[in-house]
Amino acid sequence: MQRSALVGILSPLSVTLLLVAVGASAQKRVRLIPQFTQSAVLRYSIETRSTSNEHTTTPIVNSEGASQYKQSTSLVLRLDVLEVQRRPQGSEGSIRFRATFERAHADSEVDAFAPEAAALDDAIDKLEGHSFEFMMTPENHLSSVAGLDQIVTSREVAGRVLSWVRVLCAPVALPQDGIDIGQKWTTEHPLTELPLTGVIWRNDSTYLRDEPCAASSAAKSAAAALATATGNCAILLTRFEILRHGSEHSATPEDFLRNGLRTSGKWTGSGESLDAISLARGLLVSSTQTAQQDMDYEITSPSSGSRIHHVGQTKTQTEITLLATQSSD
Repeated sequence: MQRSALVGILSPLSVTLLLVAVGASAQKRVRLIPQFTQSAVLRYSIETRSTSNEHTTTPIVNSEGASQYKQSTSLVLRLDVLEVQRRPQGSEGSIRFRATFERAHADSEVDAFAPEAAALDDAIDKLEGHSFEFMMTPENHLSSVAGLDQIVTSREVAGRVLSWVRVLCAPVALPQDGIDIGQKWTTEHPLTELPLTGVIWRNDSTYLRDEPCAASSAAKSAAAALATATGNCAILLTRFEILRHGSEHSATPEDFLRNGLRTSGKWTGSGESLDAISLARGLLVSSTQTAQQDMDYEITSPSSGSRIHHVGQTKTQTEITLLATQSSD
């Protein structure tokens, strides 16, 4: 039926309500693009608790090696927006940040002698008071990291640092054309630098509802400031799964192959994240995350016959809260 014929059989009031409903439906879709302004400052609290149960069988038996490990990490991370580049058409390009650890502390508990746990705590503690710079591209990729290698030498800690700033700047992968309340979408990305190939991280996300940002924040003392600064938030639930594609016995990465080694086994995981993102500014206001990873893999040397077998489970809980924002004058 043509629109003119449809209007003819409706009352003026019905037509008005219909047009309002159509307009409202078109306006529901939102694009949660972070709005960073040059010289702006954001501070986030990041609290993480992790528990690991691991056992490694090697040619050399270590009877004193730790198998149970707990760690708590407490951070206050400041992000200074140093530069907002513009594309020729006027949209935002890459953004340059300085990340400063205003607080960084870690405590570990182990069930046996484990110098590596103490070394990890020390490496995180030494982040306090130090800064590094990085760029975030419009595609939400980190680039041009500068100064991180001067404040941390541990590859594991460096990986954690980059994951923290990535989550703060781009917490959830979103459809480019925006999202509606109730919408679901799926994203995947490969996990690299693991002893197994073909491992992927798959997210299934849902836009649940809108609510005041202050109600989503764990920092109740800053509720009034958060409400003023960020208004209402989109509440997103993301459930994730770690899985592998391919045969269990053809999982060796190139780096291992070049060194004459072979790997096989499993690496799986699951968890979820509940995120509050400002509708007005696209900034992460709070996030509650839980995750579990299970590992059972072998690394063998066909030439020598030696074998390393690692079995482990890691559970992690993370709370991220926007403490304050300061815009440029």
